Amino acid sequence: MPTDPVFAGITDEAADDLGGQIAALDALGWRMMELRTLDRIPVADLTDERFDEVATTLADKAMSVVCLASRIGGWGRPITGEFRHDLTELDVLARRARSIGTRYLRIMSYPDDGLSEHDWRRRAIARITVLAERAEHHGVTLLHENCSGWAGTSAERILELLDEVASPALKLLFDTGNGVAHGYDGFDLLADIADHVEHVHVKDADEHGFTVPGEGEARVADCVKFLQANGYSGAWSLEPHLAIKPHEPGVLARDAAATFVAAGRAMAGLFR
Repeated sequence: MPTDPVFAGITDEAADDLGGQIAALDALGWRMMELRTLDRIPVADLTDERFDEVATTLADKAMSVVCLASRIGGWGRPITGEFRHDLTELDVLARRARSIGTRYLRIMSYPDDGLSEHDWRRRAIARITVLAERAEHHGVTLLHENCSGWAGTSAERILELLDEVASPALKLLFDTGNGVAHGYDGFDLLADIADHVEHVHVKDADEHGFTVPGEGEARVADCVKFLQANGYSGAWSLEPHLAIKPHEPGVLARDAAATFVAAGRAMAGLFR
């Protein structure tokens, strides 16, 4: 029997503060969030005391966390950067993930920084192999996103990464809108990797930028139908990119919460 979809949101796109992030989910009637930053501070950089306060508040509000979105291998950490930062972040986030009852950590596979294709591939696979071994030891699962990095935009590379690392602690996160933003066909990529997808980010985009889910060119509804037909039963996590430009400094737009809620309602509408 098909189950009702589970909706979540990367709520720092609705508000900086925890209260505002929870309020946005309350407006949607959702009880699950994906944590990335609070008060513009990455989750891994919060003090232990602050994170404990966050965990207590979420428990009191009956909110659960589906995933912690890390910076590991992401757009700000090229393959030539110091690996110790990623190892430290993994250790912190793994401990925090276990404490709040989630096992998923989002990662990417390292943007290039002038290396040859051979060296970029070799270093990316080597690093993620170490990270996956460490994640398995911690009892968490790394979710590689189709975004920045060596295996970010190619199904062939994504599957090669999974084969080379060969760890139960490495699975995939599929983002519906990244294909448009990065110049590849996301739906075609999904068709090749769907069996390995454990988590989904929902956004949409067209030639002018990011749009409300269902109004762009990312074939979001088709992606949803394909994943459902393939047996996907994980969460659908809203990441609309409508209130702030990704990877750029700046503050949220004044209507960020309202925009986030409107995008969430549009996303939910795709499942009716």
